[in-house]
Amino acid sequence: MTLHTFLTTSALALSLASAAAAQQTLVYCSEGSPEGFDPALYTSGTTFDAAGQAVYARLVEFRTGTTEVIPGLAESYDISEDGKTYTFHLRPGTKFQTTDFFTPTRDLNADDVIFSFMRQLDPENPFHNASGGTFEYFNAMSMPELIENIEKVDDLTVAFHLTRPEAPFIANMAMDFASIMSKEYADQLLEAGRPDMLNQQPLGAGPFAFVAYQKDAVIRYRKHEGFYREGLPKLDNLIFAITPDASVRYQKLKAGECHVMPFPNPADIEEMKSEDGIVVEEQEGLNVGYMAYNTQQPPFDNPKVRKALNMAMDKQAIIDVVFQGAGEIAKNPIPPTMWSYNDAVEDDPYDPEAAKAMLEAEGVTDLSMKLWAMPVQRPYNPNARRMAEMMQADFEKVGVNAEIVSYEWGEYLDRSKEVDRDGAVLLGWTGDNGDPDNFLATLLSCDGVGGANRSQWCYEPFEALIQKAKTLPTQAERAKLYEEAQVIFKEQAPWATIAHSKVFMPMREEVKGYKVHPLGLHIFTEVSLDK
Repeated sequence: MTLHTFLTTSALALSLASAAAAQQTLVYCSEGSPEGFDPALYTSGTTFDAAGQAVYARLVEFRTGTTEVIPGLAESYDISEDGKTYTFHLRPGTKFQTTDFFTPTRDLNADDVIFSFMRQLDPENPFHNASGGTFEYFNAMSMPELIENIEKVDDLTVAFHLTRPEAPFIANMAMDFASIMSKEYADQLLEAGRPDMLNQQPLGAGPFAFVAYQKDAVIRYRKHEGFYREGLPKLDNLIFAITPDASVRYQKLKAGECHVMPFPNPADIEEMKSEDGIVVEEQEGLNVGYMAYNTQQPPFDNPKVRKALNMAMDKQAIIDVVFQGAGEIAKNPIPPTMWSYNDAVEDDPYDPEAAKAMLEAEGVTDLSMKLWAMPVQRPYNPNARRMAEMMQADFEKVGVNAEIVSYEWGEYLDRSKEVDRDGAVLLGWTGDNGDPDNFLATLLSCDGVGGANRSQWCYEPFEALIQKAKTLPTQAERAKLYEEAQVIFKEQAPWATIAHSKVFMPMREEVKGYKVHPLGLHIFTEVSLDK
């Protein structure tokens, strides 16, 4: 990959004021580096912000700030009476980005759509194993079993033929894994013997064209002049200044070195709200923070052991210290703002004495375990290290020795998927499409084992409910099954459910049009700067 000349972090800061005056250049102080630039290979919001939302577009999209699905690269779609065929009518004249590394010779057509999905569906596709990744979302949502075939009706019409009705299908198609790529660009990379570059030099039909990336420092984008939404984006340039430390992000925001920052320290929020020139938007998060046991490894293959450890945790103390009160205790694997939430479920009580007795009754003494703590802040966990330290102290009280381990974010996500992983891993989830299936199937289905299902839990009574729920036509029918599934989840305890958090987005007052997104995405398509 050829890297362009980069501004250093300090030079970037010094040049921001003059650059913004000359053009609409927004600097976003992102919390971490993307794992790559192919959104189908990953599940991290950090990667989705940098690739899926900046560079790519999808057949349908979520209206910014909502979970409402609206037309995207497809101007309309039809659903057959039996619910098994979805026909998308593509928007004519849609342009892919022109960059230093590729100049398209044609508009987007059906071939691009088919390529974007067949590379995930077909193991023989030359891009299926490129970059050594796995298509976690695609597999966790049973897409290989769901999609019977994809038909090119004509250049601007694509039909997806499914093996069964699938209620969440349209919402799923608005997710980042369903981003549409240029087959023409992919063919060029294949001819050059570099299919891996699809994950390093992204090219799509989204609002911003990729310019360059300096690992762990900065990503640069410029406006896609041919974007299908007229008058957008409003920004000429978008810069991701990668700044892992929340305190440093805040200092940069105060100094005007960045315009928007995610994931503030909870302890800083009240000060931010009173700071001149800074606005703090907030919203109830569609999220859950959890600790996933590896249920395929003893003694965590025993649900009573998992329950005992859940009872050893003082979750209220975690809410008070880690979230500074800006969150609530989680008892279910979906947030209370989501339809089908089962409020009748009772949480595991905090009871160290009962926890210790339960462990002893199961023959578990002198247990040593790994406790994985994320290296980055996420909306569902603002300080995983501190959370892990509090859990470590709680576990010690019941005779369990927990060793805290961590890795660089990309490695953390990769290693935590391994079926033979030791111990329990702190992670969480922000909803992708507003459907319970996106939590319960993506994170806890048998298809997700070895991928997004970090608990490696495959439990048939639960699986039967969530798979049947996908096929039912009404929300009420589906909700009943999801409520039952939450009861089973609580009985079996593959996770310790920890918290649902509020989401806070500090930004400079000159930022206009930014909307806090319930799905945790950071989208700059409609944003401008008030000069």
